[in-house]
Amino acid sequence: MDRRSKKIILKALKIALGSSFAIFLAHEFHLNHEISAGTITLLTIVSTKWETVKLSAYRIVTLLFTVVMTWVFFAHIQNEWIAYGAFIFLLVVVCEALGWGAVISVNSVIAAHFLGDMDFHLSTVANEVSLVLIGISIAIVLNLFHDNTNSKKELVGHMRQTEERMRSVLTQMAAYLSNQDAKGDVWQELRGLDQDIRQYVRDACDYQNNTFSSHPGYYIDYFEMRLQQCGVLRNLHYEMKKIRSVPAQAQIVADYILYMKDYVVETNDPKEQIEYLKQILEERKNRELPSDWEAFDSGAILYHILIDLEDFLYYKKRFVDGLDEKKLRIYWKQGAETRPPV
Repeated sequence: MDRRSKKIILKALKIALGSSFAIFLAHEFHLNHEISAGTITLLTIVSTKWETVKLSAYRIVTLLFTVVMTWVFFAHIQNEWIAYGAFIFLLVVVCEALGWGAVISVNSVIAAHFLGDMDFHLSTVANEVSLVLIGISIAIVLNLFHDNTNSKKELVGHMRQTEERMRSVLTQMAAYLSNQDAKGDVWQELRGLDQDIRQYVRDACDYQNNTFSSHPGYYIDYFEMRLQQCGVLRNLHYEMKKIRSVPAQAQIVADYILYMKDYVVETNDPKEQIEYLKQILEERKNRELPSDWEAFDSGAILYHILIDLEDFLYYKKRFVDGLDEKKLRIYWKQGAETRPPV
């Protein structure tokens, strides 16, 4: 069973058990409209802990608004369907304006109870508050159970796979510049890598929203950095394919790519690779211009390739520079007084 199927089954179990238990509790407390407690639990359980907590807070805040507005509309407008329609219109406008659209469903359920009972006494309000509290409490408790350990292991595994696939692509690019046959379809590999990294970014966001730690944004930043580097690799390959005949100086670029690829690892600060690349660029400036147009054109493309490689490195450099001491200590096993190795 794949990870997505496990997530679906786990969510279904949470909703089923939580909704049933909410109805049971509402029944035990002798609340009216007890089935609605199960509906509130169902509507509150979402994919992550933080989303559930935030949604629950929004439900509590808007509950008071719902109580007041239902009394204003239902007690003073005789036509029930006009009163309900006017209330829903206002509810939707206010909630959407606040970005709280997810609370509309539960508040409309509570409003329907008031419309059916036409009772606004304190005991009725307490009944509705109790239904909401039972529903959201169970949702919060159930979403505390999340397999963060395995999620973290999967993210780390995806990081290693991404690095290995990038090294493989760079190896094939170096082979092309060395007039050697590439072993695979680089375009297809880059497309697949791009799609996978985008999914890893989403997985990292889910992980961040399912833990109450203050630092897991590290994984999001990491995969977004690799996604940017993947875009650079696409540009690199596109530039290479425009070379009509590979010049002799292309071997210098190929050698540099082979050197650089070994440093496509998580815990590397690319300062040394950037300095080496700057030396190569300086040496190119001191060379004589090619005598024919084709050689000149190929040389210009090689220069663009070197600039793209510099962009590739600077994306990692900015990621490294953005690491604080806490992230270095947790993820790179660095002491507070040290910086990443070159």
